[in-house]
Amino acid sequence: MRIGELAGRTGVSVRSLRYYEEQGLLLSERTAGGHRDYAEWAIDRVIHIQELFAAGLSSKKIFQLLPCMRDIDGGANEFATPELVEELAGERDRINGTIADLIRSRDVLDEVITRAAERFTTA
Repeated sequence: MRIGELAGRTGVSVRSLRYYEEQGLLLSERTAGGHRDYAEWAIDRVIHIQELFAAGLSSKKIFQLLPCMRDIDGGANEFATPELVEELAGERDRINGTIADLIRSRDVLDEVITRAAERFTTA
């Protein structure tokens, strides 16, 4: 599929897809006319990349992680090393800390909203 179709099917901009390719996160073949041509598995790869960026991982870390993920042939973790597993566990701990911080922030907002709403209903 061409880059525009991949962008449309994943909701990711063409510019981002080109960046992913520059970083070695995404592969394409070239047509005789020089256009990028992506395999069907590229859809899952792009979705995984998006999820990992959203989790706060860097492109360098994603590059290390992608060979361990299922998106091409169903295989997974064949390239994982003990060091990578340890680094990823650290990333998971960081994400869990961020989630806990967000929950605390939400709880504070809930309290402020509740108190403010009480003033309006008693007035």
